[in-house]
Amino acid sequence: MVALPDFEAWKFYSSDVYVSVTYAEELIGFCKPDFAARIVDVLNDDEKLRQALWLACSDLARLGGGTSLPVEALVERYIAKTAEPQSGTAAIGILLRQRQEELDVSDKEFVRFCDSYRLSREQLQAIYAGDEIDSDMLVPLSRILGRSVDDLLQVLDGTQEV
Repeated sequence: MVALPDFEAWKFYSSDVYVSVTYAEELIGFCKPDFAARIVDVLNDDEKLRQALWLACSDLARLGGGTSLPVEALVERYIAKTAEPQSGTAAIGILLRQRQEELDVSDKEFVRFCDSYRLSREQLQAIYAGDEIDSDMLVPLSRILGRSVDDLLQVLDGTQEV
C-alpha cells in the first residue's frame, strides 16, 4: 500500500523570529537572534583585531624610520603569516594535530599511537619542526591520518590543499 502524503505538510511557526544582520548599514541576511548575536560578536572582534594590527604596523613603521611597504601591505603580510599552511610539511603537522583532536588523546598517548604505526617520536617531532618528510614516513602517516599516500604527496607538493 502506498502512503498518502501529509495534507498538512506546509506549516508556519509564528513564534520563530529572525533579526537582520548588517555591515556598514548594508543588509547581509537574517538569522535567529542567538546566532546573530554570536556571529556579530565574532565579526566585530575580528574587525577590532585588524584595527589593532593596523595601528601596531603604522607605529612600527613610524618608529623604525619608515618602510618601503605601505601599512596595508604590512598588515596583509602579518595576516598571511598567521594563516594555516595548506601544503608542505607544516600542513601535514596540522593534519596530525587534527587527528589527535579527533582521537581526543593527550600528547603522550598520541606519540604512542603514532609509534604503534611505526612513526617514532623523533620523526613526529621532526614533522612538527618543519623538517622534510622522508618517503619511509609516508605509509605510517597514511595509516595514522586515514589518507592515501598519493593524497599526502599532493599535500606535500601543494597540488592539493588540506
